[in-house]
Amino acid sequence: MTIALTGGTGFVGGHGLDLLEKQGTPVRALTRRPLGPRPNVEWVDGALDQPESLGRLVEGADAVIHVAGVINAPTQEAFDAANVHGTEAMIAAAKAAGVRRFVHVSSLAAREPQLSQYGASKAKSEAVVEASGLDWSIVRPPAVYGPGDKETFDLFKMARRGQIFMPPEGRLSLIHVDDLARLLVALTATNTPTGTVIEPDDGRPGGWTHVELGSALGEAVGVPARTISTPRFLMKLGSRIDGLIRRDRAKLTADRVAYFCHPDWVANPALAAPAELWRPEIDTRKGLKATAEWYSEQRWH
Repeated sequence: MTIALTGGTGFVGGHGLDLLEKQGTPVRALTRRPLGPRPNVEWVDGALDQPESLGRLVEGADAVIHVAGVINAPTQEAFDAANVHGTEAMIAAAKAAGVRRFVHVSSLAAREPQLSQYGASKAKSEAVVEASGLDWSIVRPPAVYGPGDKETFDLFKMARRGQIFMPPEGRLSLIHVDDLARLLVALTATNTPTGTVIEPDDGRPGGWTHVELGSALGEAVGVPARTISTPRFLMKLGSRIDGLIRRDRAKLTADRVAYFCHPDWVANPALAAPAELWRPEIDTRKGLKATAEWYSEQRWH
């Protein structure tokens, strides 16, 4: 079968593309910039706001994996433009091409849309998919980590310095990017369940407390790191400082502070993937250590 993939030049989509390439599955992948040839990969120049390119992307495809979106944006309108209208455009292209299978990557943030503009945009995107009439699956990943991730890299850097500043007390689930990629690819099969929302994780019941995660990060980098619970007002202050220093590259935005401080980002076991379809394979402590080693090998600092 042929897979149409958005977000293939990013972190999650890139690992999905690697997996499909290893499996020998033909892929059409959307890209904004010229890229070199890869086996079984056809790059399609375009973007979510260019309908003609989306038509070329899905032509002759058997399934769509829609990963592309934004996690940082200055306004609700900007979040919606990428995460909602981009999803609408992909659905329209899939329908026009007769592609029925549609795998949509959302976020646990969609469970609490009132907390953040990002979460609100993801909740809207889910509603669009559910109303599409396609054979859809929605995946809400928890915190995703792994080689190449720029979002959790700051946690590893803090761990190396011996102090990890975390949000106020709470729990969260984790998933390695390669495990997530396997789930997305598995959901493209024609015999998989449709009309389902899936919240995958690493298989750890109840997720991780922030202190437990901090300890695991310290083990990963070989430093006995101390986890410091950061009050919301200090995180808000930190977001302003990060914005002043890194501007549009800031990781700790005011919008992200709003959902980081929510106490429960644990995947719902009632929404786990069917065991016969997918199970996590990567132990998180081992995965964190391998990720830390990858950062070192790549000389990320």
